[in-house]
Amino acid sequence: MILKKEAIEAIYYNLIRQVNNARQLLKRPLTLTEKILYGHMAGQIPLDLARGESYISLLPDRVAMQDATAQMAMLQFMNTGADKSSVPATIHCDHLIVARENASADMKNALRSEREVFDFLAAVSARYGIGFWKPGAGIIHQILFENYAVPGSLMIGADSHTVNAGGLGMIAIGAGGADIVDVMAGLPWELRLPKIIGVKLTGRLSGWTSPKDLILALAGLLTVKGGTNSVIEYFGSGTEALSCTGKGTICNMGAEVGATTSVFPYDNSMERYLMATGREEIASMAAGIIDYLQADKEVTDDPGKFYDRVIEIDLSSLVPYVNGPFTPDAATPLPEFAKKVREMNYPAALSAGLIGSCTNSSYEDLTRAASVAAAALGKGIRASSQLIVTPGSDTIRLTCERNGILQVFRDAGATIMANACGPCIGQWKRDDLLSGSNSVVTSYNRNFAGRNDDNPQTH
Repeated sequence: MILKKEAIEAIYYNLIRQVNNARQLLKRPLTLTEKILYGHMAGQIPLDLARGESYISLLPDRVAMQDATAQMAMLQFMNTGADKSSVPATIHCDHLIVARENASADMKNALRSEREVFDFLAAVSARYGIGFWKPGAGIIHQILFENYAVPGSLMIGADSHTVNAGGLGMIAIGAGGADIVDVMAGLPWELRLPKIIGVKLTGRLSGWTSPKDLILALAGLLTVKGGTNSVIEYFGSGTEALSCTGKGTICNMGAEVGATTSVFPYDNSMERYLMATGREEIASMAAGIIDYLQADKEVTDDPGKFYDRVIEIDLSSLVPYVNGPFTPDAATPLPEFAKKVREMNYPAALSAGLIGSCTNSSYEDLTRAASVAAAALGKGIRASSQLIVTPGSDTIRLTCERNGILQVFRDAGATIMANACGPCIGQWKRDDLLSGSNSVVTSYNRNFAGRNDDNPQTH
């Protein structure tokens, strides 16, 4: 499944050529977002482009679909008469697996109840040369991150959290199935040229603060609509202090503020991640064109001149956040949360805890949570409410199993679910509390009423 060297060389050749052309035409420094978008434009770059108003035609390098969106998309593609997809494409079976008992039982149920869908997607993938990731392989965005994300490239996916791949320095945008079909059929993809919100990061995270807290705090600043028709581009010395999968978490939840996508500049953490996931050649090639995978220095030195809005966040002063209930922009610093629960009369007892989803299911995320569980076990404490853990991919699950991470969770009373979306998208067959006011705490992204368990009274 590792990408061919020739394909990456072609992507970078076009990126360099197009960015150099854009510099000559526009006669000014470029943001990272502009480099990648202009580097993938079909035809000449117009001189009268206006952010937030003009439309541009793009040539994506890759498309991706999950099993729920792929069904109609592939039926439409079959009617185009094309013999194969014009760009590399993959289908990921992660949305139709209901979380109820455990990984083994739930997989058996899904393979039985959704057999027709899985068989169709497997067959049509084989017919048109599309990569097929079978049920249980993992969540689409984690699989893309581990295998297909290429710094500086452009991908569209038929799922809103395709934006997760911005953590590896690429522009990745969620689109409709019809848009995917157009690209697979060889047509350019049209996008309104987004505005660019520059987020300058300084300092380093400390204590219990994690990368997730950055986007939780930013959601409180921007609200669920503050990023609409905009790309959130991170820059500054603080970006280098964040892990690669942590950057993925941050970009993933850019969708929760309405952003078109989010992107980080290429750095050493991305290089380490590419090396760790067997993509040494990509890391080497990216290092050779690093100037094209970061904003120009003039941009970051004078951000107010080149970004439509600039927000500065000092990671050293950031504290853990809890966001919700019922909306991801209700941001509350953890030290203030107990007071908020009392004042708002939220149900204080937790009925369930959920770890995973495409947002927080990397090896880093699970080891961090397991360290807390291990500390509790050392004091004779186990989970007193339901605890669900969902690994992001089979690779992560196997690595966690090998290193004893999943056993720590089991000892703490957790249930290990299938490598799939599960409760994050409402695929939680919850038998313990079908109605009534209650609270759950999750590491997921969206937390609208009824999102996880169909109960609008679940906070």
